[in-house]
Amino acid sequence: MRPRIGVTVNDEDKSSGRRSGIWLGSDYTDALYETGAIPVVLAFTEDNEILDDMAQQLDGLLLTGGNDVSPIIFGEEPHIGLGEIAPIRDEMEVGLFRRMFSARKAVLGICRGIQVMNAAAGGNLYQDLAREWKGTLQHSQKAPRDYLAHSVLVERDTRLFQIYEHEEVMVNTFHHQAVRKVAPGFRVSAKSRDGLVEAIEHPDHAFMVGVQWHPENLWRRHEAHRRLFATFVNAAANRS
Repeated sequence: MRPRIGVTVNDEDKSSGRRSGIWLGSDYTDALYETGAIPVVLAFTEDNEILDDMAQQLDGLLLTGGNDVSPIIFGEEPHIGLGEIAPIRDEMEVGLFRRMFSARKAVLGICRGIQVMNAAAGGNLYQDLAREWKGTLQHSQKAPRDYLAHSVLVERDTRLFQIYEHEEVMVNTFHHQAVRKVAPGFRVSAKSRDGLVEAIEHPDHAFMVGVQWHPENLWRRHEAHRRLFATFVNAAANRS
């Protein structure tokens, strides 16, 4: 049986700026099909009973990229430079993540997803890197989405290193928010060369990993990024 992976969505098509319901790039679902899962697209809801049912029925959760994360989640006022937020998405993803975390089910967070994971678990974020981070690298590349823009340094004794099998990995990058204080229980598993957190994981869970890059745009051309999805799907299958 293929595991059922819940996949979160955006409230607009970023390529057109249209708000016509919900939107999800097919690279995410294609990656899940390719690695043996059934993706389940999750429409927005604030109903706690429905979120309970989702968490019970899903074998894993993929938190996708998209809007900025509201600083209200981690107890801050909005700073200059904060982008557009989607309150219903924040509420749904935080609630669903916490349920999946408590149930010890597999979670993979991508870009916004790593930020949601960290904020929901008690950490916080840089609201806008241009104003709040003194690094030297470009973290929102001006290049095609499948271009490998910069390297990240992976800690050896981590799940991420088991997947990528190298201490240095090339990734793409499209973000202006990022993990600042890491949530309790989580650990940093990769950083950029200018010291920014690029991946976190929880060592006490079978698969609880967030990455700041976009492997869904890379897996077709790069086997290591495909293994990230395959390992996630395998963990979800074992949990089911």
